[in-house]
Amino acid sequence: MSTGLYVGLDLGTSGLKGVVLDGDARPVARAQASYVTHRPERGASEQDPADWIDAIRDVVAALRSSTGDREWTAIGLSGMLPTLVLIDSNAQPLGRAITWEDSRAESEGESLRELADPDAVYARTGQWLDGRYLLPMLLRLQRSGPHDVVAATMLLGAKDYVHGWLTGEFVTDPSTAAGFGCYDLHTGAWDRSILASYSELAGRPAPALPRIDVSTSARPLSSEAALSLGLPAGIPVSLGAADSVLGALGIGVSQPGQAAYIAGTSTIILGVTDHPVTDDAHRFLVTPMAHPGTFGLEMDLLATGSAVRWLATLLGGGSENELMQLAATAEPDDVPLFLPYVAPGEQGALWDPSLTGALLGLHLGTTAADIARGLIDGIIVESRRCIRVLGEYGAASDVICASGASASNAWFRQQLADACGHDVVMTDDDEIDGSAVGAALVAAHAVHQPLAPSESRGQLSSANPFAKVGWNQRAVALDDCRARLGRVVE
Repeated sequence: MSTGLYVGLDLGTSGLKGVVLDGDARPVARAQASYVTHRPERGASEQDPADWIDAIRDVVAALRSSTGDREWTAIGLSGMLPTLVLIDSNAQPLGRAITWEDSRAESEGESLRELADPDAVYARTGQWLDGRYLLPMLLRLQRSGPHDVVAATMLLGAKDYVHGWLTGEFVTDPSTAAGFGCYDLHTGAWDRSILASYSELAGRPAPALPRIDVSTSARPLSSEAALSLGLPAGIPVSLGAADSVLGALGIGVSQPGQAAYIAGTSTIILGVTDHPVTDDAHRFLVTPMAHPGTFGLEMDLLATGSAVRWLATLLGGGSENELMQLAATAEPDDVPLFLPYVAPGEQGALWDPSLTGALLGLHLGTTAADIARGLIDGIIVESRRCIRVLGEYGAASDVICASGASASNAWFRQQLADACGHDVVMTDDDEIDGSAVGAALVAAHAVHQPLAPSESRGQLSSANPFAKVGWNQRAVALDDCRARLGRVVE
């Protein structure tokens, strides 16, 4: 057993979460801080990297207060992706970061995908390029500003920038590199052919890309960052990984055949394999896991948590859990069809950026509970679609491990279990942030003190096999609604 303290920092979509684990992998301190997302126009999602650093200062101060005089053994990082940061020759950001929620580069994503040969790119990278990858985002900025792309010396992901601020070295890991859109899963290097296609479209080469290293590599906390944070210089800072793979690791999902359901701002559905398998219909992405030799087959439902929060606000306020409680009171037969693509667009197993949200079947007797239930049903049906795809590739066992705000609701977990035909389990700790915990576990591994994530499973939702018939009908009705809406739009 280790006697150290291991810190995980998770740079998420709406805020930074931090956790400190002891030598038994038990959380002994938690803290979080939010930051602003700027939306200057339709489809935009931008954040100021300086706000991330302020959040790190606040979270570190709170964690230090909770851990007292005990020294920290190592710090690990997790980050949302893909999120673009451009830096200049002084390592300063050029304007705001462009987050993964930004949908303004769809045409650039399509252009780059088609020029580079989409099937070949997917076979090499495990990614189906769209406007949410860093190269298409960069291409849009090259064409329309407001960033001075010419002055950029390096293209980074959000976690890469934070790691550089902490250590003075700008390095990326394989899972974060996958979000650039040009990481070759088989060689572990940047794909020169895709970069050449970018240069052809942009009329100039892309800025330098960071060196790629393993997630468990570590570098010392710089004296400058240590002074800013009130920490001793030299604490090992592990490179860490993407929030999806560390979210899975943090709830005990790391072995082939296991699957995770992480319900945050978006929902990450990820099954683990021991080799990089691809799908002819590109229904999932392939993301390297934190430990070499394992890969995540990943599908991301873009607007789940944000859609639930949006509807809760629209219906008069309240939390996600309160909306779930409201939805649970609705009679299933009275529920309207709710296509939950309010981002707009969807990845998941559909991968269709043209999808939009829609509500069909309203009448004068429709209640707020009916609408709430309609949204939840739509999310569950898309989740079911994804989990079935994972099952085709042996990447989803009979039990799905869940975490996140929506999954903390017992009624929601039961609907998910019934619809998918899988038992759903959740850790006893409803407050756990899997990505921050995963970052702390990787930090411990980086200093040769591996910890085992908690296997405590106190909340089990067993699938009801008789419920599948009703969910089959619901899925067919929603797919028919989506098809009809598509014909109208065309």
